[in-house]
Amino acid sequence: MVAFPQRLATLCMAVLTAGSVASASLAEACSRLVYHGANGQVMTARSMDWVREIGTNLWMFPRGMKRTGEAGPKSVSWTSKHGSVIATGYDVSTTDGLNEAGLAANVLWLSESSYPPAGGDRPALSIAAWAQYVLDNYATVAEAVAALSKEPFDVVTAATPGEDRLATLHLAISDSSGDSAIVEYVGGKQIIHHGRQYQVMTNSPLFEQQLALNSYWKEIGGTVMLPGTNRAADRFARASFYVNAIPKSENAVEALASVFGVIRNVSVPYGITTENQPNISSTRWRTVADHKRKLYFFESALTPNIFWVDLNTIDFSEKTGTVRKLNLGPNQTNTFSGVANGQFKESAPFKFLGI
Repeated sequence: MVAFPQRLATLCMAVLTAGSVASASLAEACSRLVYHGANGQVMTARSMDWVREIGTNLWMFPRGMKRTGEAGPKSVSWTSKHGSVIATGYDVSTTDGLNEAGLAANVLWLSESSYPPAGGDRPALSIAAWAQYVLDNYATVAEAVAALSKEPFDVVTAATPGEDRLATLHLAISDSSGDSAIVEYVGGKQIIHHGRQYQVMTNSPLFEQQLALNSYWKEIGGTVMLPGTNRAADRFARASFYVNAIPKSENAVEALASVFGVIRNVSVPYGITTENQPNISSTRWRTVADHKRKLYFFESALTPNIFWVDLNTIDFSEKTGTVRKLNLGPNQTNTFSGVANGQFKESAPFKFLGI
């Protein structure tokens, strides 16, 4: 058996190596986790960490919306089968959301992403619409994985608004059964990790390497020691431990409190910057999707209240449903409390960022 100090030294070297890879680029940080609770409770939480104002608002989309992939003449096109409530980035992309079937989608930054070259044989989809495509078309993770495995399109990246760099993202999907999938593009090829065990996703390095790093911390045990920095590999280890350590309460309110506690634990305090590590950014907002109750909770770092959207009471029908927007204000500082359904205003849909 390897002595504890030696194991710890090996672990620290692995984590430092991962951190060096992550800090080599201007990646932004986020975290996502899936909680499996009592009585079939499933909740997906995510934090949005970004170095500057990201222009997030919430939107309600009905079924029957005709969409295009915004990726040139070969763009994929579709009509939405499921209504959804989503959070945007700059009101040009879907970054997070929950659909009426209980499927959640979250996109997080991954510097190592490498997408297929433009102009291939398959139809193309702008990275800005990637999460929305999944929410519009699928009811479960298994359904989404079966369809995406056939590679019906190529994801095409575009410039990050206001910046001189391309968006590099990976996608997480979860549903009301607790099933989960992580979709990444590595070397221009799509890779899907599918299974209930894939509860956590952060940022660099690639997901397979994150799993290897996390195995060291599992060997030590979270009650002995956990890594405490804001780096992606450390947040991955903490989230992986705490999401399974919190009580599986039969009370949904208590379970929600525990889940928010975990996502806050892996958040970055507002205003924090780390010298020589521009990949670490302040947490701007957090969401929790309660799959069983179909509630979508939102918490801004700059407002005192959590509020939520009740998908059960939304008219998502094609004939009578309308696109609606909840204006969160600059830096998401508009304050809401409780159920916010009635605060959404009818609006023309935003246009996804194209290539």
